[in-house]
Parts: sequence; structure tokens; C-alpha cells
Amino acid sequence: MDNLQIDRYEFISELGRGAMGVVYKARDTVLDRVVAIKAVDMAREREGMSNYEARFYQEARSAGGLNHPNIVTIYDIGKSGTVAYMAMEFIEGQELRALLTPGQALPPRQAISIAAQVAEGLAFAHERGIIHRDIKPANIMIAPDKPAKITDFGIARMRASTELTETGAMLGSPKYMSPEQALGKRADPRSDVFSLGVILYEMLTGVPPFSGETIAAVMYQIVNFAPPTPSSLNPAIPVATDAIVAKMIAKPL
Repeated sequence: MDNLQIDRYEFISELGRGAMGVVYKARDTVLDRVVAIKAVDMAREREGMSNYEARFYQEARSAGGLNHPNIVTIYDIGKSGTVAYMAMEFIEGQELRALLTPGQALPPRQAISIAAQVAEGLAFAHERGIIHRDIKPANIMIAPDKPAKITDFGIARMRASTELTETGAMLGSPKYMSPEQALGKRADPRSDVFSLGVILYEMLTGVPPFSGETIAAVMYQIVNFAPPTPSSLNPAIPVATDAIVAKMIAKPL
């Protein structure tokens, strides 16, 4: 997208790109505040995305009703020309995935605190009938001395309904999927809990519970493999934590 401004939003810089659009740091010229803008140029989307715009608005409206300290606030949605956009709370922080170094665990207190905060946000959404379906470190924002916040509620359902691109590449990271999602079944609130359990395991141990060199290998492990207990990999973890993680990543719903 070449425009430097969409409606009332003046772009400052690009924050990141994903399978479903580009995120920018921008200024709301009416309210004079900094926001994050998620923009999708519909003219550049391929065949099969004809319903994307309607779903974009539908899910953004659903997410817009989630007012919680652990969920990124959505301020506005709209369209300018061929570009559909969502204006959200700007967080001066980083994605959780930036804190995850392979082979290096987070301090147990920090890991458990982050997971508990994300669980609070998910519980709030689930009570209102909203399922995220794509909980992963890239969708959790961490800022110093501020609550952890879940992002991407607005397009999570859309991702679930368009999991494969034309080249067969899965959108998002498969290693955080629940068994039912890996099997192509319908996700429910417990699917989000499973995904959060995978993240908690990785934060506590420095390694993901399910891994493989191919998507098929990862999905096979998700459905069939029981990983070692976190405390067996990291002696600093309280043994009681093993039971919590085991319940979160149990195979049966």
C-alpha cells in the first residue's frame, strides 16, 4: 500500500507484515493519539478471498466489544478505496515470541504470570462467545510494567476458515494448534486453552512440546505425542506446575 494516510489516520511507520495484511503505527489526526492500524488491500487478494471483507468487519465488531485489560482494544474499522482497516490500541512493547529464545526458559514466575494474564483475557472472551482460534506468541503483546495483551481477535475466525493458501502453506504456526484443529474439527474455547498450554510449556522449558521438520510431523505429535513434564526439563519449575500444564495440553477435550 503506497498511501501515507487512510481517512483520519496518518501513517508513521510499518510495524510488521503477516499473511492477512500489514500493521502500521499511525496517528489519529482527530483524537491526536497513536494507534496501530491493520490494513488489507482487497485489490491484491487472490481468488477465494471474496468474502474476506465481510468477515473482516464481522469479526472486528465482535472483537470491538471485548473491553478487558488483557485484550487489545479495537477503536475503529472502515474502508478507504480498496483498503479495509482496523484501528487498534498501540502498545509500546514487543510480541511474546521476541522473548522466546530456543533452549532458554523464561523465569517461572514471569512465565506463569504471562500465562495467567492471557487466561484472564481468554476467559472474558469465552464468556461472551468469542473464540480466538490462533493463540500463539506472535499474538501476545508484552510491555514493561503493563498487562500482557492478546491481539488478533478480529481475524482469528477468518484464519480458521482459510487455513490453506493456494500453495498449501498453512497460515500461522501449526505447533500451537489444538488436536481438534489439527484434525480439521471445530474449535471451541478449550482449543484456546490447549494453545495457551503449549505456550506456557515453551516459556517454562525453552522448548516447544511438539516439534518436527514438516507441518505433518508437528501435527502428528500434537495428536499423538505426550511430551516430558516441564519440571523434568527445568528443575527450577515447581512440580505442581506439571499438573496445570498437563491439564491444559491434554488430548481429549
